[in-house]
Amino acid sequence: MVLTFLQQPQVRALLEVSRLDKPVGTLLLLWPTLTALWIAAEGWPGWHLVLVFVLGTFLTRSAGCIINDVSDRKFDPLVKRTKARPFAEGRLEVKDALKLMAIFLLLALALVLTTNLATVLLSTIAVVFAGIYPLMKRFTHLPQVVLGIAFSFGIPMAFTAVTGALSESAGLLFLANLVWVVAYDTEYAMVDRDDDLLIGVKSTAILFGELDRLMIGVLQGLFVALLWLMGHQIGFSPVYDGFIGLIACLLLYQQWLIRDRSRDGCFMAFRHNQWVGGVLFLSVLVELLVLQS
Repeated sequence: MVLTFLQQPQVRALLEVSRLDKPVGTLLLLWPTLTALWIAAEGWPGWHLVLVFVLGTFLTRSAGCIINDVSDRKFDPLVKRTKARPFAEGRLEVKDALKLMAIFLLLALALVLTTNLATVLLSTIAVVFAGIYPLMKRFTHLPQVVLGIAFSFGIPMAFTAVTGALSESAGLLFLANLVWVVAYDTEYAMVDRDDDLLIGVKSTAILFGELDRLMIGVLQGLFVALLWLMGHQIGFSPVYDGFIGLIACLLLYQQWLIRDRSRDGCFMAFRHNQWVGGVLFLSVLVELLVLQS
């Protein structure tokens, strides 16, 4: 019965537009948020905050995907990667998608209201950045920076939810995540670069041009350096440093994947970042277990 319901055309289209069938983007948002939550709590943060941030991440990411597709519905039919999306194929009405987005945002609001005022205020700013991101690709070659800010707001929110305040480690993790998002979303933009040039959509992949791999490498190196600095500032042990070394190796593998700038290679490199995020969270999880033992 459930399977039959999910296979209905409109339901399937709603699942696609909200990316509930593609969790990679959610994981890219979730891993740094959980990392911040564990650092702020210096260990297990409790079921309440874990559920708030896990469910909130799924809801806000899906809402963000919907507003992105609504904004890009005239561009998507012209791009190879997106021409089969629901709006591009005429399988979904904008009003139906917006209704679902409203439900997601209301549920996310209900969750964040169980925390504190500082976290609620930060969530409002995060929604603004997520909402304007799809428009930025029309006006600037740096939409990835706006996305990086939006994708990083779970970090200060985690800190304020736990402690009611921000810290130096929160700032370092925010900056690290920001440059990481710009790096991996540039890999993502490299997949569509040829099409984007034809339709006038801007991105860092277009801005960097032939220096794309170098700039991604610089951003990845800065990401690793900021993670190491954060660990040093907190007082983490060499165990954490070892995990950061593993992250560096994973990022070097991505450089190999994008070596010839092929669509498949760049898309694989983008998706590979879910493992980078997972290792980051694991590094903090293991480090805190070591420190507490």
